[in-house]
Amino acid sequence: MAPKSAKPKTSTTPGAVRSPKASKTPKPESHLAMVRRARRINRELAEVYPYAHPELDFRNPFELLVATVLSAQTTDLRVNQTTPALFAAYPTPEDMAAAVPEEMEEIIRPTGFFRAKTKSLLGLSAALRDNFGGEVPGRLEDLVTLPGVGRKTANVVLGNAFGVPGITVDTHFGRLVRRWKWTEEEDPVKVEADVAAIFPKSEWTMLSHRVVFHGRRICHSRKPACGACPIAPLCPSYGEGETDPEKARKLLKYEMGGYPGQRLSPPADYPGKPAPALGAG
Repeated sequence: MAPKSAKPKTSTTPGAVRSPKASKTPKPESHLAMVRRARRINRELAEVYPYAHPELDFRNPFELLVATVLSAQTTDLRVNQTTPALFAAYPTPEDMAAAVPEEMEEIIRPTGFFRAKTKSLLGLSAALRDNFGGEVPGRLEDLVTLPGVGRKTANVVLGNAFGVPGITVDTHFGRLVRRWKWTEEEDPVKVEADVAAIFPKSEWTMLSHRVVFHGRRICHSRKPACGACPIAPLCPSYGEGETDPEKARKLLKYEMGGYPGQRLSPPADYPGKPAPALGAG
């Protein structure tokens, strides 16, 4: 199914992209010009992905916290296929803190690194029970005290469960903002600081979703679909991937390519297909 907004303001559409004009003597981009270009990219991505959202299924802050911890070194899809059984067995921090480790390990085995993740989940659940009255705290400084919870996980929870603006620097986000020359940093904390300086706080959470969506669907790690990219004229790294529109279109992922997304229970405005349950295909 095609996205709701398939024609961004750049007058280019996925599959029919105008190649950026090459300058004979390119001038270094000023900081102000970079900021303006970055903000335009954000506006264009908002048109392409008006339905951008966290791709982890959750119904409350505790479920989002647990799902985010589980998402390390695996796909959101695999987490979403695993958490229904996990939350059926342990719906609250108190329940999870009292879990038998071997039984939890068996449930979350599909997400990989299940022993380490079980240890983190038991630890953070016990900390929520003992230190926060069984509730997920809404402050970054409290969240990062929980076992297995770093700044990235804390920002995911704050932005999507509490409405507190935050920038989530995962592998997709870091890769794209470096391609777009918003930063040269590799350290996630420094990347977060550089990008935060470009955008107002009100944009931070949705910017994170849009960038990650674009990284998963079009601007892939090994072979970006440059020829199907709606922001190609704004990208200083255009040409790193496939520039032929027809070949690039075949590289599109998820709803852009007509395939299911990562969530079993996506938002109502998501234009793609829900992901299948574990073992359903």
